[in-house]
Amino acid sequence: MKPFWFLLCANVRKEYIELKRYYPNTLSLIFTFYIVFLAMLLGIHVIGDPQQVDTNVQYVIVNYIIWFFMLATLQNLGYVILMEAQRGTLEQLFMSPAGMWRILLARLIAGLFLYGIIVVFLLILSMLTANQWLFFRVDVVMPIFIITTIGMIGVGFMLAGLAIIVKQIQSFLQILQFILMGLTFIPLSTAPFLLIAPFVKGVDMIRQVMIHGFIWSDFLLFDYLSLMINSISYFFIGLIIYFKCEKTALERGLLSQY
Repeated sequence: MKPFWFLLCANVRKEYIELKRYYPNTLSLIFTFYIVFLAMLLGIHVIGDPQQVDTNVQYVIVNYIIWFFMLATLQNLGYVILMEAQRGTLEQLFMSPAGMWRILLARLIAGLFLYGIIVVFLLILSMLTANQWLFFRVDVVMPIFIITTIGMIGVGFMLAGLAIIVKQIQSFLQILQFILMGLTFIPLSTAPFLLIAPFVKGVDMIRQVMIHGFIWSDFLLFDYLSLMINSISYFFIGLIIYFKCEKTALERGLLSQY
């Protein structure tokens, strides 16, 4: 556990240095997503139902914040493999005694932490802009969010496995933003079959807490079970797919190729 803690601290420091050193890119990322939010807000006020404006704005704030967080985190892990391959350091990482999967896990957790700080800033800025204040029960939201991120980690490992073999996955990562938008914005009440999709149940529960003020007792046992089963399942499926891709890459000698 102690070696992984050192690995995690090193990757948090690395990710922070890159965000700070290339601050124009970081600022443009935040600015771009803020403009997207303003466009959504304008659309609600122009073509939305005036009687449902407040609810719709709150709905958009929650979905847009979660969408940004998932997109930034998952895309970052895909680009990690891509950038390491371009720099010629991917093979060196695989030679690390820590194991490549632990390095990727540490980078993913570091991304979750640092982008989480940006998300909190964007959330406050969005609520100030829209003059709509959400319920933020930390004691309810954080456990649901943490369980949801377990499934996100699994999806991240799937992307990492794909990147190890294919290398050039920029087009897929661009398509990913629309897939994540659909999974985030479409409510389970409209499409119940999305219950089997990754992190949709967690997003729906977070939405219920932040918009409608739900507490622990407002959810059913089925809600908790489906959330945990979904997240744990995608975590292990992601690891299995990643290890399979890693084994294939090693057998075919793909690590040194770009």
